[in-house]
Amino acid sequence: MSELEISIKVNICDRFYPLRIKSSEEGEVRNAAKIINERAKFYIDNFSVQDKQDALSMVALEFASNKKEKKSNGYDTDNISTKLKELEQLLEI
Repeated sequence: MSELEISIKVNICDRFYPLRIKSSEEGEVRNAAKIINERAKFYIDNFSVQDKQDALSMVALEFASNKKEKKSNGYDTDNISTKLKELEQLLEI
């Protein structure tokens, strides 16, 4: 039995993109959009990037570079970063 698909809209740099995804993927997709927006804001705020398209291009370049780095060193750095953040939160309590 196939999983239920839902329609959502994600906001990336003030533009809305309609998507049709599996309901179980919604959190992951929304989190990805949040990360993209945060990184784009970082480039806009710190590198005088005025055009949001340029900021998105920088984010794409950063992600592509990180993906290649993950493959070359054999470590899943996204997973490691997530686990480190979880540990930091536990230590703050």
